[in-house]
Amino acid sequence: MLRLFNHYFPSSAVYQVLIDVLVLFCAILLAAFYVGGEVAATMSSVVPSALVFAVVMMALSSALGIYGSHRDASFRDLLARIVLTVLFSVPVAWGVFRMLPWGGERYQALDATVIMILGGVLFVRGVSRRSGAASMWRRRVLVIGTGREAASVEYSLTHPHHPGLSIVGFLPVPGSDESLVHPSRVLPSGRSLLETARALEADEIIVAVRERRGGTLPLSELLDCKLSGIKVLDLSCFFERVRGQVRLDSLRASWLIYGEGFRQGTLRTMIKRVFDVAAALVLLALTAPIMLLAVIAIGIEDGFPVLYRQERVGQGGRVFKVIKFRSMWRDAEKDGKPRWASANDNRVTRVGRIMRKTRIDELPQLFNVLMGSMSMVGPRPERPFFVDQLTNEIPFYAVRHSLKPGVTGWAQVRYQYGASVDDAVQKLQYDLYYVKNHTLFLDMMVLAETVRVVVTGEGAQ
Repeated sequence: MLRLFNHYFPSSAVYQVLIDVLVLFCAILLAAFYVGGEVAATMSSVVPSALVFAVVMMALSSALGIYGSHRDASFRDLLARIVLTVLFSVPVAWGVFRMLPWGGERYQALDATVIMILGGVLFVRGVSRRSGAASMWRRRVLVIGTGREAASVEYSLTHPHHPGLSIVGFLPVPGSDESLVHPSRVLPSGRSLLETARALEADEIIVAVRERRGGTLPLSELLDCKLSGIKVLDLSCFFERVRGQVRLDSLRASWLIYGEGFRQGTLRTMIKRVFDVAAALVLLALTAPIMLLAVIAIGIEDGFPVLYRQERVGQGGRVFKVIKFRSMWRDAEKDGKPRWASANDNRVTRVGRIMRKTRIDELPQLFNVLMGSMSMVGPRPERPFFVDQLTNEIPFYAVRHSLKPGVTGWAQVRYQYGASVDDAVQKLQYDLYYVKNHTLFLDMMVLAETVRVVVTGEGAQ
């Protein structure tokens, strides 16, 4: 895993993006030289813009999920993802062509050529991700422990499949009898940890055990491994890297205080506010026709009002009123009792189901962003009734209120409907990751993933 801008990316995906940028860049140069015929003119007029084009296209493709793990996906799902990426990329590519200095009329034939090259690169990359061609960058992982924590590590690397890491075996801890992994994957414990790691060519060791539950960790042997160049990780670091979560079951107040991240500051707040206002204004301009259609559809199905305002808890625990398109029947909570929203909620209208699936019902929250009570990206705001309940039942729940709530968020693109306390725990782990690592780059990444989630119909809350 590589850490860029406080966020972790699979090494294999990063290398593949760089390779594809290079392939596309070189293909554009060759095509331009073939069309133009003059090397000097081709180099001076095309090289800078070709590099910009290649970087923009691969960044867009990455945001749309073409570099994600597709090994377990069906061919139909894979084909749909590739087609979606091409459909988004081609119009953007055409627009970029219009803005870049390609050298006049002699390069008119280059447009279609490069578009076809782009489509070919995306298709080959999508197919290669499904076939597991990224194995050349895969790191070999040795897991210390065989209990519940070790099983959760194995599950995290296989659901979904993680192309960057491969478990070579599980080493039992002396004094612990618990074993929840398959016996065939448990390693004999006759050799030292360093000898075992070297024999298995392990690149990393994950300590998936808690000392308080019995068993003795070989601390001196772990230090020998680290000094020998083998990376050693605990459970907290593992889940943060691989799942984009800060796990509650391994979280301590001292880690929040003394660990990296969870930084706030005036400059960071100012940059985020400028980005929020600019993004909200652009989205309001682009989605105005969609919002008008939503007003008409809601009015026809269930009458007015089409908007509703509801109290939510924002930054610092302050209560504000969120604005949304009404997606439920007007008497949805006529008894006055708050209820969790669910994926198949019978209180939702037919128009409301479409709006929730496409997140159109969230668009009026752009006005909340302009008013300053919300951000474009952040933890989703909850109702005071549920906040009181969750704060009492879930440790560190109030940490999510250190930032402004968002129209979308890291938890929303990683985890879908939250209809129970257990779901709230899962979403909080993603929210804590965002609070710990939030940057402008991560905000832009979340917005790009939100587009992908909406367009692919993966659903949202």
